[in-house]
Amino acid sequence: MDMGIKGRKALVCGASAGLGLACAQALAREGVELVIAARTEGPLRNAAQALGALGSAPVHWVAADVTTADGRARIFAVHSGFDILVTNAGGPPSGDFRNWERGTWIAALDANMLAPIALIREVVDSMMERGFGRIVNITSSAVKSPVDGLGLSTGARCGLTGFVAGLARTTIAKGVTINNILPGTFDTQRLAGNFAAQARREGKDVEAVRQARLSKHPAHRFGQPEEFGAACAFLCSAHAGYINGQNLLLDGGSFSGTW
Repeated sequence: MDMGIKGRKALVCGASAGLGLACAQALAREGVELVIAARTEGPLRNAAQALGALGSAPVHWVAADVTTADGRARIFAVHSGFDILVTNAGGPPSGDFRNWERGTWIAALDANMLAPIALIREVVDSMMERGFGRIVNITSSAVKSPVDGLGLSTGARCGLTGFVAGLARTTIAKGVTINNILPGTFDTQRLAGNFAAQARREGKDVEAVRQARLSKHPAHRFGQPEEFGAACAFLCSAHAGYINGQNLLLDGGSFSGTW
């Protein structure tokens, strides 16, 4: 399917690896001009080179921390008239809320709520003026089905979810949609790292931890980043103009519920 976004310009955050990179790959294949951002220069530069080989549109990269005003300014100095925005940030550490001080909470809110909102603020008005815009926030399945110990992530991302629910209703008439994708377990380096950390804590073999998780999964497999990227590209497409203010759960059916 032709997504109808060839020649559009997209900002994809956290795009040096994992799900952010998968979204950038899918958009590159559609002929979208990319600005990709992440904190670490080396992996980001390598990702940009690989993305450039996927399509004909230019790929720019900016090593920046989007939780800071300076980092965001560096990104928008490269380009400002984005048609597509994909926000993405790794989740804060797990733990017991009794041990989280105010500074810990503020850091989580900065990364997973306030930074995405600041990015949206930078692009949404110009999108509405041009009559087209697609904003996709990568959040977490924990927004819908909370996980014990992930209170920092869930709390911050739920704040973003509530904000988007209101804002999306004010932009759709001008051709701008805002949606969230809620990933479950995807086969990424981050997931592998989580399994390794769990194995160390529990004194188990990493593969045993992985298989234990798989045995509980309805699909008996983890999601592939390419599947996630394809879903993101569709939400960014010309065909998705009537999908707005939604939370798309991509978890292979792990959430046990009817809605």
